[in-house]
Amino acid sequence: MAEFMTGLTRTHYCGELRLSDVGKEVTVCGWVQRQRDLGQLIFIDLRDRTGILQLAFDDSTDRTIFEKAFTARAEFVLAAKGIVKERSAKNMELPTGEVEIVVTELRVLAKSETPPFEIVENSNVKEELRLKHRYLDLRRPDVQKKIIGRHKIVKVARDYFDENGFIEIETPNLIKSTPEGARDYLVPSRVFPGNFFALPQSPQLYKQLLMLSGFDRYMQVARCFRDEDLRADRQPEFTQIDLEMSFVDEDTVMAMGEGFIKEVYQKVLNIDIPTPFRRMTWHEAMERFGSDKPDLRFGLELVDLSKALEGTEFRVFGGALSAGGSVRGINLKGHADQLSRKEIDKLTEWIKTYGAMGLAWTRLTEQGETSSYEKFLAPDEVTAVRNALGAETGDVLLLVASPKSKVVFDSLGALRCELAARFDLIDTSAPNLLWVTDFPLFEFDEEENRYVAMHHPFTAPKEDGLELLETDPSKVCARAYDMVLNGNEVGGGSIRINNPELQQRMFKALGFTEQDAQERFGFLIDAFRYGAPPHGGMAFGLDRLVMLMLGGESIRDVIAFPKVANSSELMTSSPSTVDERQLVELGIAVCKQQQSEEISKK
Repeated sequence: MAEFMTGLTRTHYCGELRLSDVGKEVTVCGWVQRQRDLGQLIFIDLRDRTGILQLAFDDSTDRTIFEKAFTARAEFVLAAKGIVKERSAKNMELPTGEVEIVVTELRVLAKSETPPFEIVENSNVKEELRLKHRYLDLRRPDVQKKIIGRHKIVKVARDYFDENGFIEIETPNLIKSTPEGARDYLVPSRVFPGNFFALPQSPQLYKQLLMLSGFDRYMQVARCFRDEDLRADRQPEFTQIDLEMSFVDEDTVMAMGEGFIKEVYQKVLNIDIPTPFRRMTWHEAMERFGSDKPDLRFGLELVDLSKALEGTEFRVFGGALSAGGSVRGINLKGHADQLSRKEIDKLTEWIKTYGAMGLAWTRLTEQGETSSYEKFLAPDEVTAVRNALGAETGDVLLLVASPKSKVVFDSLGALRCELAARFDLIDTSAPNLLWVTDFPLFEFDEEENRYVAMHHPFTAPKEDGLELLETDPSKVCARAYDMVLNGNEVGGGSIRINNPELQQRMFKALGFTEQDAQERFGFLIDAFRYGAPPHGGMAFGLDRLVMLMLGGESIRDVIAFPKVANSSELMTSSPSTVDERQLVELGIAVCKQQQSEEISKK
């Protein structure tokens, strides 16, 4: 039968005790990591979130206490009182390995069934099982370290922005749906039948309104929601460190963001990050690395081969160029013997997932040269391609051609990262940070056959592109900036539009009628007629930042109760059906799957 804590008060955490505590009477509480029965000696390793401590029981121990220790099993919850003693057999791998507690009082606060997996660091148990029993998984020390690390990062954020004059203000979680980009999560209103709230994809509109309200500097650790397809670094609900500033330009906001990253690395990991960060335009990032979040910890830069192949009669390359696309390549130097033809074939199939029709290649080994495309080129074209790529014996040349340069960038940008990881080319000695700037204001959505905002509709265009807003929007650059850490976007923002006339021009360029714009964003347009200051800001993706700083492989590692790839939560089996009475109150009828698909097609 479980006992109670009555009369006992925990004095120390398990991981706190050291030789300097020898002779003290202490009380500790925690879970049994393991029990070792040596006959006349019993040792229990007691675990809490700070570490493991050894409890000792011998022939001088009260027999009732000894019997309790004898019956203790893994994950039993204990409270133990006793005297701290120096261990005769020390374990220097543990911070507490030089001491133990000679127990004088022991209470079994809760018993445990045998858990479905062992509570140990670096468990190789399948993630599905661990997430099904996430409350047990969270007991594992390596998981707890990440959750505690997340807490420390958030604390540094709040302190840093407070010291720099920011006011933390909460914004609503039930808002107006303004669909543009990812799908909204909708919340039906019982009070207003047939009407819906949306969960915020970000606090964007509210933080801009706070600037108009005169708060000058706002921040928030904000919960955000997006109904989109998931991957390793996405969740349907996530957290941003959100900030906005009035009377600023890009440099001011970026300097504030750099200062935060420098502070958080110093205080959490004791790593000094040099500032200012390197800056690179979007155009340069795409041309050299095929990505707007380039990983600069290794080479494998893209080389434009369009000029070298100008006028080629090889249909694959010539067709791509004549259609306005490009041919580009990378040189995997010195790895021809390690990248076989079979492996190249696998990479060819893999790269097709990025839209490429195939992967052209040349292997230059000591034993000879083989190529999938050189026999179709003129000798001077082969020479021009090799020279452009700096080819030498031992290299592998990998080329992609497409009528759409975006396909070439996406394919080779992903390929360079795959090869760098496979051949251990990444310099992990220090974090690599940079800003990517001068993004296009718009990108063309082929499915919708219109321009959409690359960031969001409230991003200000650069002044030198204002006259192109209506005539050639593809050439307008945004006053936007993204922070990239080790090839991952960890933050981004922009200077916002604060002029209602310019905002109307932006909506028009995006294909909104005046009525559409008024229905979706009328409250913002109206508010900006009452004197909106110049303002800008950014948001850091907290989950991704924590993952990268603390060495996680997925943001699921640093979220206490994450969703899996299909957006469900295994532990609580959510989402789930609800009581019919709730649906009636909301005026909602649930369609069968076939009906739902037919409605979706319409």
